[in-house]
Amino acid sequence: MKGLVTNTITFSTVDGPGNRFVVFLQGCNFNCVACHNPYTINVCNDCGECVDTCPSGALTLDAIGAVQWNESACTGGDTCISVCPYDSTPKARYAEVADLVAKIRRAAPFLSGITVSGGEATQQTEFVHALFSAVKADQELCLLTCFVDSNGAAAPDTWLALSDTMDGAMIDLKCLDPEIHRTMTGQPNDMVLASIHQLHAMGLLYEVRLLLLAGINDDPALLRSTAAWLADIDPEMRVKVIGFRNHGVRPHDPPLIEPSPDSLHSAAELLFEFAQFDVCVI
Repeated sequence: MKGLVTNTITFSTVDGPGNRFVVFLQGCNFNCVACHNPYTINVCNDCGECVDTCPSGALTLDAIGAVQWNESACTGGDTCISVCPYDSTPKARYAEVADLVAKIRRAAPFLSGITVSGGEATQQTEFVHALFSAVKADQELCLLTCFVDSNGAAAPDTWLALSDTMDGAMIDLKCLDPEIHRTMTGQPNDMVLASIHQLHAMGLLYEVRLLLLAGINDDPALLRSTAAWLADIDPEMRVKVIGFRNHGVRPHDPPLIEPSPDSLHSAAELLFEFAQFDVCVI
């Protein structure tokens, strides 16, 4: 079983509970204006725009016109990503489950678990399931928790397929209002809302993440509606309030505005008006 992997991080404290090994998969079904990894949205279409701009000469076109990346020659710059007209990267590579398990094993003594992110993890459900299954079946790794970081736009069958190996899911709720959500992501939010309901019912909803963009989805009335909707599902739900940061985001006209620390804490206070959520602000 192989998956199209953009990158891995050996140690992360921001991608789930504890210290985690993170696998970023290529490909996403959203096109978020605030995406911090826009080069993970699409799979490389071999247009070749990046080849001549590579300062290390690590990119070439093969005989059939496919972009090839020589990892050993790459000096690690992001020129290829910055010139890509397709929100992709030539550095994504197919990786076998066994190769990832070997990497996880080397870091295992220092890990709490594994998180698969993206892109969008549920776009490669079979690979995620195979990876989690391999971890659970390994005597040295079986105590590591397996989490998915997702935009939530997945069918019910997806969560059912992952339920026997997944310990939890972190779901982004970009906006409760469907029209604002479509403006932010290019897609409706009906599947996201359904996923939050389903995962909670299955006991697999670790947290809901609210990414706030100043002037777009941070209106107090909207936040109150969101808080009421979440409280109806679970008044003790873990909720992470995340302030938008411009770093790594594509240019936007008009420019996206970062919320102030005070506005983020005000949003948290609004949540507490409705329930005793387990709220984290970052």
